[in-house]
Amino acid sequence: MARGVFGPTSARRPAEPSPAAAELEPATEAAPEPTTGTRAKPAPEGAVLVTGICGRLGKLLARELHRTDQVVGVDRRAFPDRPKDIIHHQLDMRRKKMKDIFRSRNVRAVVHLGVLHDPRRSERERHSWNIVAFQRLLDYMSQYQVPKLVVLSGANVYGPQPANPQFLTEEAPLLGAQHFGGMRDLVELDMLAQSFFWKHPDTETVVLRPCHVVGRVHNAASNYLRLERPVMVMGFDPMMQVVHEKDVVRAIQLALRPGARGIFNIRGPGEMPLSHLVKKAGGRPRAVPAPLARVALDQLWKLRLSSFPSQELDHLRYLCMVDDSRARTELGYEPVHSIDRVLRDVRRLRYRLS
Repeated sequence: MARGVFGPTSARRPAEPSPAAAELEPATEAAPEPTTGTRAKPAPEGAVLVTGICGRLGKLLARELHRTDQVVGVDRRAFPDRPKDIIHHQLDMRRKKMKDIFRSRNVRAVVHLGVLHDPRRSERERHSWNIVAFQRLLDYMSQYQVPKLVVLSGANVYGPQPANPQFLTEEAPLLGAQHFGGMRDLVELDMLAQSFFWKHPDTETVVLRPCHVVGRVHNAASNYLRLERPVMVMGFDPMMQVVHEKDVVRAIQLALRPGARGIFNIRGPGEMPLSHLVKKAGGRPRAVPAPLARVALDQLWKLRLSSFPSQELDHLRYLCMVDDSRARTELGYEPVHSIDRVLRDVRRLRYRLS
């Protein structure tokens, strides 16, 4: 299936929405347009602070960045195999010690990957970690005038909907939490980052919304594709987009360049029906009626045989694909990993775990 052809976006800064409009329609606030500037700027001095550095994406990013930048990591987990020149703080971002990092170091950029996605955690715990911690991080950035913020959101904030167009642009409303409460935090985090963009124009804020990130990472999409007999909904075979974890890391590196700001969708090399993705990943899909699909996913969830909750069933029925022409035009982003390479890494981890 061919992807659409989209024209370049304007580099003109959009008018800031009124507070009243923002209160009435918080999830449809106009996406800040990216600008990359017309003059090359020298790379600023200082450290790049990476939250959630001990996750799969955090480690991949750190190993790329430390070749050219001073990298400071923050995570509740230990990072025993980190490169020696990476400074790691094993702490909770909600604690006051987080502020000491900004006070004692010249932080030139923050990459926020420290989002808790685990749907097995309580809603209260997820909200405290994802929203309270992020709000404090933004406070520190404002207080210490950090010039760059990169936030990893996700295309799931748009939500799979029966009325979705073939490709969603960055201006599409954020409806991902309508049928899946587990997405509420990610939508709110995305909106907080947008608000920070408008309130702090001196900070170059970038929000990345990648489609389903797969590879050796542990998330709902990769875990679903690793199942031997994944459930599909009878009568539905939606087109899907996946992107390799290393392409996402590359997008983050591009977003860290001076001058980049705004919201960017990120996608992989193309689209493919869900059934084809499953088969290429080595699985044998089972098509069952929607009510039985929900029951089957619930049972697999309870038995801890799957990390794909039934609340995400709409992803197996409806479109949620993104247009990434803005990232290609403004950031120079281009995925380099083919779908075959993406799914090969999925299969490797499945066989290692089996």
